[in-house]
Amino acid sequence: MSPGPLPGQRHHFSLPDDFHYLNCAYMGPLPRVAERAGIEGLRAKRFPQAVTPEDFFAPVDGVRERFARLIGAAEPNRIATVPSVSYAVSTIARNTFAGLGSNIVVVHEQFPGNVYPWRRLVADQGGELRVAAPPGEAPRGEGWTDRILDRIDAGTVAVAMGTVHWTDGTRFDLEAVRARTREVGAALVLDGTQTVGAAPLDVARLDPDALIVAGYKWLLGPYSLSLAWFGDRYLGGVPLEETWIARRGSENFAGLVDYVDEYQPGALRFDVGQRSNFALIPALSASLDLVLEWRPERVSAYCTALMDGAFARLRDLGVRVENSRWRSPHLFGLGLPRGADVDRLRTALARHRVGVSFRGASVRVSPNVYNTRGDVHALVAAFEDALGGAGRGRP
Repeated sequence: MSPGPLPGQRHHFSLPDDFHYLNCAYMGPLPRVAERAGIEGLRAKRFPQAVTPEDFFAPVDGVRERFARLIGAAEPNRIATVPSVSYAVSTIARNTFAGLGSNIVVVHEQFPGNVYPWRRLVADQGGELRVAAPPGEAPRGEGWTDRILDRIDAGTVAVAMGTVHWTDGTRFDLEAVRARTREVGAALVLDGTQTVGAAPLDVARLDPDALIVAGYKWLLGPYSLSLAWFGDRYLGGVPLEETWIARRGSENFAGLVDYVDEYQPGALRFDVGQRSNFALIPALSASLDLVLEWRPERVSAYCTALMDGAFARLRDLGVRVENSRWRSPHLFGLGLPRGADVDRLRTALARHRVGVSFRGASVRVSPNVYNTRGDVHALVAAFEDALGGAGRGRP
């Protein structure tokens, strides 16, 4: 029997009562249970003798297991613990060849952590970095996917993109992109930071070559801890670091001077050094427990219901909103009418105590399960204050 609709979960957080935080795409607030777990882990170092060799391994393995369940992965040892998306992408780029005649496809204005490693790779090896820009007309999502597909050809060695666009939540047809990369033998490297935890994503079904997720947004974890799932293409690659803990038999501390070249199984070779962070790992583990309990499809449904009626009011003000098929329910951009005073809107949002982000040409709004209809009403009221009167009208 499937659970019913997810109720509001604000009681799990320490957000101020008089602030409307609609900005999870910027940074997810740390749940109370994760805060307690992190503090308890930090306190463990008061008496280091109580930290056992098992404490270097079991908690990290627990995080892998939880994340595997969240993304539908059958093998937790395909998951590496890394500090950031850029770290994992740099690892993947190190194991990708992009010489003369080859190309790597990225999306226009995608997050730089999934761009700079590819720029370095093609600069060093002579390949081409191709950028798939969106169409000028709306809806952007459908036309944007078509443009990504058009940029992929027989010379493409990798397509690196977000599961949605980080600035405005535009959805892409990932199944179509995956089918095209299979046709040409290219890798599909996905940054799932702005999807995983808030909407369903199944690696067994989609079968990318890598999926990387920063832990501090929709996973509601601490900063400086991310997770990366690796498919067969990269699983046997060369890591960025040659760490001791990634070697076979590293559980035996007395035998660490018996050096071995063989790695631990799966993606553990890609783990960052000092991966066994005694504060961050317990905090992320506690947050993952909550996200698994809520279930991403219920989080998505909660956000959809939360915004019911708000988009019509915003459109009446001349605000541009992507249609629902290509708009993420938990992350979306609001395009201002031509001539709108951005500073006036910033002032109105501050006056109504609404937290959002300005990214590119969009006002990025990203609700989550701690938000209420009151938060949405405050958002719309701020837009009405800034755009009312002469500011109304279609763009």
